[in-house]
Amino acid sequence: MFKTLKNAFKVKELRIKIFITLALLLVYRLGCWLPIPGINTANFNITENNDFLTLLSSLSGGALANGAFLALGVGPYISASIVVQLLSFVIPSLQKLSKSGEDGRKKLNQITKFAGLILALMQSIAIVIGFSNNSALNLTLFGAETPAWIVASFIVIMLVAGAMFTFWLGEKITELGIGNGLSLLIFVGILSSAGTSLGAVVKTIIDGNVSKIWELLVFALTLIVIFAVIVFMDLAERKVPVQYAKQIKGRKMYGGQSTYIPVKVLGTGVMPIIFATAFITFPQMIASIFWPTSAFYAWYAEWLGAGSYVYAIVVGLLILFFAYFWNSMVFNPEDISRQIQQNGGFVTGIRAGKPTADYLRKVSNRITIFGAIFLAVLAIVPSVVFKAIGGSSLTNAFTATGLIIIVSVALEIEKQLDQQIIMRNYRGFLNKR
Repeated sequence: MFKTLKNAFKVKELRIKIFITLALLLVYRLGCWLPIPGINTANFNITENNDFLTLLSSLSGGALANGAFLALGVGPYISASIVVQLLSFVIPSLQKLSKSGEDGRKKLNQITKFAGLILALMQSIAIVIGFSNNSALNLTLFGAETPAWIVASFIVIMLVAGAMFTFWLGEKITELGIGNGLSLLIFVGILSSAGTSLGAVVKTIIDGNVSKIWELLVFALTLIVIFAVIVFMDLAERKVPVQYAKQIKGRKMYGGQSTYIPVKVLGTGVMPIIFATAFITFPQMIASIFWPTSAFYAWYAEWLGAGSYVYAIVVGLLILFFAYFWNSMVFNPEDISRQIQQNGGFVTGIRAGKPTADYLRKVSNRITIFGAIFLAVLAIVPSVVFKAIGGSSLTNAFTATGLIIIVSVALEIEKQLDQQIIMRNYRGFLNKR
């Protein structure tokens, strides 16, 4: 990867894109530390004892816990994207838009933005209502006493505006820079949260707590092993061989080549973990905001809160379920089989048509079970290991979701840089000829 970056900086076009990306990411990070007037950050412990909000805060680089301008980050847009994608498989009009080419994708993107705006408004209102009674609101706005409803309305407007500004930043990075903008924003947020936690551990070592050195070394070695396993699993795939028959058109012969269909082990990505975590922690989040002293919240936090054995078992089962659910949505054996047959191809040893679709579905289901088990283990084991050797701060900084996102985004950036370097060299070769 370092060699790829070195080669990319030698190309003027890529160098400009990299600098634009870094500049926009710097703007995003400044917005994550810019406090909103009207929020008393000392009492704004929004992520305390709430695993779901802790996850959202880590994705935004701690902006949510700081009550910053970009506190909501890309969370509303991601949630809206998931909802729109799910509905596109159910609602015929949305399904038609998803298959209408570039114009359809633009309209779906507009629908997603509007849905993200609604979700950002709902989240902002819930945050203000939930923390208005614990001195989180500062009624001295811009140096003057201000009614509570004006302060609350101002905070809601600022949070929603910050969310929409984050969407815009992500689109600009995708358009003018390198990689997917929203993924890069999450990537930088996770690294920022991790760096803050590691910095706190290093500070305790400098202050004289030498025993933390061994914990930090063991933690670093464990992290390297986990990263290596994630990279291996992320690149792992089952290659289904496909043979295309020869076709003679006029005096030319087409086809006859052999290729393969890559079926990735982690084809579902991090989505099953996000779905499972959101599903099990959503009731706790709602109860902690609106009914923090209720018996239901106490019971749920004890039995289904993060860290309990029941929580680990339920999350593992939910990850298995959502892995198959998401895989059935993103991998369609019938469409792939139809495309292969229309192009005069066939899977080696399998008849074209329905037998090919059944075979691809069987392969996908077998691969998915291995990926789902890996995700379930990754969602549970690292947290336990990090908590044993590094404390809760490191556990919150390096969640399973964060680890997979870091690896996936880094590999995707390297692939895009490689492709652009190859394309530039190829164009230069053609121009010389």
